[in-house]
Amino acid sequence: MRDISHKQITLRTARAVAIIFCSEKSIDLINTNELPKGNLFDVARAAGFLGAKLTPQLLPHCHPVTIDGMKFSFEFLNKDQHTELFDNEIFSRTGIVILAEAKSIGRTGIEMETLTAASVAALEIYDMLKPVDTALEIGHIRLLEKKGGKSDRSRYTEESPTCAVLVCSDSTARGEREDKSGLIISEMLEQVNGNVIHYKILPDEKDAIQQQIKDWVAEDIQFIFTTGGTGLGPRDNTVSAVKEILERDADGITEAMRTFGQMRTPLAMMSRSVAGSIGKTMIITLPGSSNGAKESLEAILPGVFHARKMLEGGGHC
Repeated sequence: MRDISHKQITLRTARAVAIIFCSEKSIDLINTNELPKGNLFDVARAAGFLGAKLTPQLLPHCHPVTIDGMKFSFEFLNKDQHTELFDNEIFSRTGIVILAEAKSIGRTGIEMETLTAASVAALEIYDMLKPVDTALEIGHIRLLEKKGGKSDRSRYTEESPTCAVLVCSDSTARGEREDKSGLIISEMLEQVNGNVIHYKILPDEKDAIQQQIKDWVAEDIQFIFTTGGTGLGPRDNTVSAVKEILERDADGITEAMRTFGQMRTPLAMMSRSVAGSIGKTMIITLPGSSNGAKESLEAILPGVFHARKMLEGGGHC
């Protein structure tokens, strides 16, 4: 199965539709509650719930997800109600429209569960109508909408924010150690449409770090990411250097990074990372380890790019 451990936990929603075509006689029997197998829609709804819950057992690559909410509606096919869902030729027939909606808070979407639920509900209706109807047909099963995860990320990457990466490391600055975290940060920023204009390595010296950040702020670089100097060591000066010059704190960013990291290693609790703004520039300090920097960015990208709009006076999306 595909590794989704790096994904953010977000609210995921999905809507799906299906039709089961049937005769007018069947619709009359449904309306008069005269079907041989009893009430139709309550059983179909229950079958849909079961189908959604069993999706990972039917589709090998589907991860088990928590279904936090699911509902169905069953409506007789009607042009006035369903013209936005189907082409005109559909309305020359009679049938039942099944609409399924689901919510989940997790790392992967719930669209397959919703599609399975609509399909199984249609199969249950087929089973209950088959004693009285020989012209049954299931069709037009499709996803109407999905939200959460990748489908919502595009709004944060429509523009290409200018970024700078500052590696704060004594050993790297002396040429004794090759930088890895700074290169990982640059690559991850570019993957979400970030424009990395500057990449620089400095020793973990307060004055040098502060001056470089001030120079980039004066250049109106929108996002500055530092790496290194966030631990508890005697030469971990980056956090103190950045904290002194921040005009406004953005603690929620670092809370998100530490929470995400804590789910993967208990060492994340020892990160002293800070985030905040100077003017219209957002500064975020990331750990010096490759994994720490990568996981911290996985926790906040690309949503953190919305900070620029807020710093310019805009509100939330």
